[in-house]
Amino acid sequence: MQVSIDTTKWYDRIWASFIFFTRLPFWRLHQPPKEAYQTVVEHWPLAGWITGSAMGAVIYFGSMFFSYEIAILLAIVTRLLMTGALHEDGLADFMDGFGGGGKDRQRILDIMKDSHIGTYGVISLIVYFLLLFFALHTLAPIDAALTIAMADPYAKMLSAQLIQMMPYARNEETAKNRVVYRQFNIAAGISLAIQGLLPVAVYIYIMYARIDWQWLLFAPAIVMYFLYLLIWNRLRGYTGDCCGALCLIIELTTLLVVSILLSGPCIMIGSS
Repeated sequence: MQVSIDTTKWYDRIWASFIFFTRLPFWRLHQPPKEAYQTVVEHWPLAGWITGSAMGAVIYFGSMFFSYEIAILLAIVTRLLMTGALHEDGLADFMDGFGGGGKDRQRILDIMKDSHIGTYGVISLIVYFLLLFFALHTLAPIDAALTIAMADPYAKMLSAQLIQMMPYARNEETAKNRVVYRQFNIAAGISLAIQGLLPVAVYIYIMYARIDWQWLLFAPAIVMYFLYLLIWNRLRGYTGDCCGALCLIIELTTLLVVSILLSGPCIMIGSS
């Protein structure tokens, strides 16, 4: 199995990531081998470049034709359509499992795999979308567009670290997508970091005079660490739902931090 993974072409891995993490018809242009889907997390932030940029474009250009509120809602709907609500489904399952499963590892896994949504899942999605909407709404259209284009791949890069930090909680036969992600090597890790941090570097360059970049980088990372501790203590392993939930929570954290830094009294903390 490992040999077949290592011999997949780099473009197969990228294409598999686009097919896996979006509902765009990339599969019509090229069909990567099955082994390539075990590496999709290594190029997860690249999918974030597409979805984050699409959201940003809809927010910025949509605000020229509609009210700002409608532009934000259209941007959210755009990403939902592009991804098939893949990560939102993961967030709902994650909250249902951890909210209703207590400390029983198997019960948490069973609830997360159940296709029905529960109370915790419904409430979590309502709260998430409200916070997402108002976090974007506190920013000017250009700021919101740039921020979501940066936050999407950055959150995916941080969330991808989960597969390096713990084993998969299930196996390939019981996985919802029948895919177990492989742990990435040094080269893949460097590539992943570049994919996630390059948009952050560009964003900091553009916003340097207006934002304290230390908070921008470290607050989402701290949230990711505490979520990691929660997952490790309850499951001793991760699932795809855990990755999807982390992605949305970390992205939302990034947006909330930027919202505070650009509109609150703590802009440029520690800067002279």
